[in-house]
Amino acid sequence: MKSLSVIELSELYKLNRQTIYKRIKKGDLSKNSDGKIDLSEAIRVFGEPTIQPKDDVAPLHATGLQKETEVDILKQQVDILKKQLDLAQEREVFQREQLQAKDEQIQAIQFLLSEPKRKENITPQSEEDFGVENKADLKQKKGFWSRFFMPNG
Repeated sequence: MKSLSVIELSELYKLNRQTIYKRIKKGDLSKNSDGKIDLSEAIRVFGEPTIQPKDDVAPLHATGLQKETEVDILKQQVDILKKQLDLAQEREVFQREQLQAKDEQIQAIQFLLSEPKRKENITPQSEEDFGVENKADLKQKKGFWSRFFMPNG
């Protein structure tokens, strides 16, 4: 908090310095270790200071400058919020793509799991249905080692 000297405080509140010293001696007002008085302490004892402008031009200029800084701060906040919104939208698009990919994976897995059931339902009537003319074509090929160890079997 801002600290004021006794002189600055007397000018701010338009009081005599003696009045401030009497309040300090009485115990109503306290000083810091550096000999100054906190503004919050002065507001507690004397109330809000009334500042009267000396001429009408200065407050208008001060409020105009203050409004400009407020507008700049608000513009910065709007920019920050826009960036956050863009990031949130990017995250949302990414999450939707991820969900769509997972849905496609689930559908593919479900299709693969249901495929053996369809194969079981289809039973061949005869070997001709599959285009097999020779039963020798149905035999499996022998592996490399089976040729040596089981030549006739």
